[in-house]
Amino acid sequence: MSERTFRLMQYHQKLDEELRAELRSNWPSFTRIQRLKRLKLSVKDKLQALVAKGRKAPMPA
Repeated sequence: MSERTFRLMQYHQKLDEELRAELRSNWPSFTRIQRLKRLKLSVKDKLQALVAKGRKAPMPA
């Protein structure tokens, strides 16, 4: 696993934790929830692109 993949996974987890905390709050900000969801989806897309790119790369000899 590359460092970039690891960092993106950490960031995705952090966003998930923030999203859950916001949803549990007494007065959740729906604007913040939307923003967190968009960021989380963006990170997920980047992770999937990295994984797909890694699968296409030729194996080192």
